[in-house]
Amino acid sequence: MRRIALALGLLLALALTGCLDPGTGEPPPVGSSGVAAFRSSVTTVTAADLGSSWRSGCPVGPSQLRRVRVTYWGYDGAIHTGDLIIRDTEAQHVAAAFRELYDARFQINRIHPVQRYGSDDDASMAANNTSAFNCRAVTGGSRWSEHSYGTAIDINPVQNPYVTSSGTVLPPAGKPYADRSVKVTGTINRNGVVRRAFAAVGWEWGGDWTNPKDYQHLSLNDR
Repeated sequence: MRRIALALGLLLALALTGCLDPGTGEPPPVGSSGVAAFRSSVTTVTAADLGSSWRSGCPVGPSQLRRVRVTYWGYDGAIHTGDLIIRDTEAQHVAAAFRELYDARFQINRIHPVQRYGSDDDASMAANNTSAFNCRAVTGGSRWSEHSYGTAIDINPVQNPYVTSSGTVLPPAGKPYADRSVKVTGTINRNGVVRRAFAAVGWEWGGDWTNPKDYQHLSLNDR
């Protein structure tokens, strides 16, 4: 009876923290460390799945995009599951990078497709949401953003803001973290696991730019 009670307790805990396997409803396997192993899946998407984040005329269509579902460590210290919309050719690379983040227990506030925030980049950043595809122009410009191709991800925007030499900080709540000597949960830095994991799959970090410094931004083509 005690074993049954313990098993039921484990299942309940997994359900509450969002780390039951999304495909089977079963708990993920436990690794050698005793911690639930990283899980990911890659599936196709439709225009309906993309909602307001896609429209006719965008540089890539739904058939060129994939939903990458990953487990991650939240700011609450629990395991959660989130979805990223990624270019088909990069989906497995992104899953591999997020495996590195998970294994290092790098914490992410939340991961949702940007349409949850009306595909409004400002709203998504203000919610400290980690997201990828969004068919939109670059910040302050007119050409397509790398996000429009599904080849860019913004991670923990509040702790990793977009900063210009003129003093613009986006999102505004990120102003305390424009000073990169401030190290808090979810911070991306030059020698940290996020930059290292994405560099391993050929992606670049916006924190290496001269102006602006886009500390939240990882991208395939360094734009």
